[in-house]
Amino acid sequence: MTNAAGFAKMALALVAEPDVEETLSSVCEYARLALPCDYAGIHIVRSRQIETGAATDPLVEHAHKLQMEYDEGPCLDAIWNQDSFIVHDAATDDRWLSFGPAAAKMGLHSILSIRLFTYEQTLGALNLYSGEVREFSADDVALGHIFGQHASVAFASARKEEGLRQAIDARHLIGQAQGILMERFALSEHQAFSVLRRYSQDNNIKLRTVAQHVITTRELPGSNRATA
Repeated sequence: MTNAAGFAKMALALVAEPDVEETLSSVCEYARLALPCDYAGIHIVRSRQIETGAATDPLVEHAHKLQMEYDEGPCLDAIWNQDSFIVHDAATDDRWLSFGPAAAKMGLHSILSIRLFTYEQTLGALNLYSGEVREFSADDVALGHIFGQHASVAFASARKEEGLRQAIDARHLIGQAQGILMERFALSEHQAFSVLRRYSQDNNIKLRTVAQHVITTRELPGSNRATA
């Protein structure tokens, strides 16, 4: 897995995953097998919030939660500072005085956090954990960066595809809702869309949600009539 052919095979497999969740889970599993670690996890940036995207073990999920609670840690720094961070011994590393000892107490003694990104944005961080105190070599870090680049491309592609699917689904729902309003209230296509959009804006409800309600009930939420 650590040679060029292995990484190319992995990249093809990741791109073939059906959605973002499966892509991230596969990235973690490949990382655990291909890179110098016992556990792997991914922090992702979603709507300016950081959350766990996938993990190979509940220990990793707990470590991620601790970093969020303490507001410190190598994984967060990899995202905010747009760099990679190496922790040879979490118990004695003085950069994260709360998280480090807590991680060591959990049995996570060494950590390598690698930023996942595209040219446009930071996607998150790939986090590698070792159950023993270890020295990550320059080769380990370089290998992690190569892996991270492949993972970033797969993650970005999966997220883009998911966004396109959601956009298509939303357009389909809105079109159905327009048809219902046009038929029921004798509105034009433009008038029906204006009703949906105005109701969405006035009530701070997503347009897709309004459309779904109209399709299900044949009425606007909380209303028995539509006006253009």
